[in-house]
Amino acid sequence: ETEAAGVDTRSVVPANATLVNGTVAGSYTQSTNLTQARENSDPYATMEYRQAFMRYAQTGAQTAGVLEVDMSTRDGSPANTTTLGATIPTTILNEFINLIRKRYGNLYAKVRKLNIPGAVKVPISDLQATFKWITEDTVAPRQDGGKINEFVMFEYNMAEIRVSQSLLSSIVTIDLFEREIVRIMMIAYMQAMDTGIVKGTGNGQMLGILNDPRILATGNVIEMTAAEFSDWTAWRKKFFAKLPLGYREGEFIFPLATVDAYLETMADANNNPIFRQATGLEVNDGDRINPNGRFFGRDISLVEPDIVADFDTASSGDIIGWYWLPEEAYAINENFGFTMRRYFDEETNEWVDKAIVVVDGKVLNPTGYYLLKKKA
Repeated sequence: ETEAAGVDTRSVVPANATLVNGTVAGSYTQSTNLTQARENSDPYATMEYRQAFMRYAQTGAQTAGVLEVDMSTRDGSPANTTTLGATIPTTILNEFINLIRKRYGNLYAKVRKLNIPGAVKVPISDLQATFKWITEDTVAPRQDGGKINEFVMFEYNMAEIRVSQSLLSSIVTIDLFEREIVRIMMIAYMQAMDTGIVKGTGNGQMLGILNDPRILATGNVIEMTAAEFSDWTAWRKKFFAKLPLGYREGEFIFPLATVDAYLETMADANNNPIFRQATGLEVNDGDRINPNGRFFGRDISLVEPDIVADFDTASSGDIIGWYWLPEEAYAINENFGFTMRRYFDEETNEWVDKAIVVVDGKVLNPTGYYLLKKKA
C-alpha cells in the first residue's frame, strides 16, 4: 500500500483486477525488469558442445573453451582433447544406452548389468537373494552365512570402439551425425560384449565363460558325438537327465550353423523329419529383430560361429554350445563415461576416431552352466 500527496490509494481498484460479485478477487502484474534464466546444468548436452564435438570427430578441430570442459565434478579427474579425448555428448550417450538395452547382442541382452565401483570384492551372496518363511509373531532372523569364499571383483578395463571416419566426415547435419555415430558405436559394442562374454581372457578385459576354470571344475560338461547331437533320445538321456529342477528354466546358446546342420535334421529310421515333433524346435532365423527360437521348450539364443564354434568346424573337445540361466550366471559392470579420441594411423595413413569406455564382465555362478562339448 502507498500513500501519495496525502491521498489514501488503498481503496483504488486496479484496472486489471478480477471482480467476483463486486469484490476484488485478484490482481496480477508482470514486471518488465524481471528475466527468467534458463540454464542447462549439463555442459555436455548443450547444442554448442554437440556441434563442437561433431567438428572434432570430423576434422580434429578443437573449440577452445567448449570441448575442454573440466570433468573433475564427475569423475574426480579431468578429461579433455589432449588427454582422454572429447567427452561424448549426453544426447549421443543417452541414445546409445537406450539402443543397447534393446535386443541387439543376443548374449549381452541376456546377462545381468551392474554399475558398481571397480576393484571392490563383492561376495556372490550379496548379488543373490534368499527366501525365508515368517509367521505373524516372528520375523526371519539374520543368518550367519559363515565364511564367504566366492566373490567377484570387476576391474577398470579400458575398451575402445573405432568409428568410421570417412562416413562421418561426409555428414553435414548434426542430427544425422549423432544417429550414425550411435549406430556405429552400438554395433561395435555389441560384437565386443558378446565376444568378451564367451572368450574374454580376463587379462585387461572381461573374463569369458570358456576361460573361467570354475565352470569346468563343476563337472557340468556333456560330451556328445555328431550322431548323439542329432538324436532326440540322446538329449533326454545325456542332458536333461542330469539337469536339476532348479535349472530347468534356462536357455540354450547355439551357433545357427549347428542348429541347421544337426538339430533341424533329426529324422527317424525312414529319414522322415521329426525334429519338430520330438523337440519342439522352432527357429526364427529369417527374423532380423529376433532370430532366435525354442528347443525342448527352452529358448535358444543364436550366435555367430566366431563367437561359439559350430559343430562341423569345431575340434574334438571344443565347446559347441551351452545351457545357462543368464541373469544369475554372468554380469557386466559398465561405466558409460565414454570419451572420443582422434589419432592418425601411420600404417593406413588415415584419421581414426575411437570411443573409450570402462567395462568388465565376470561369471557369477559357475554352477549355473552346462557346457556342450564335441566328442569325436
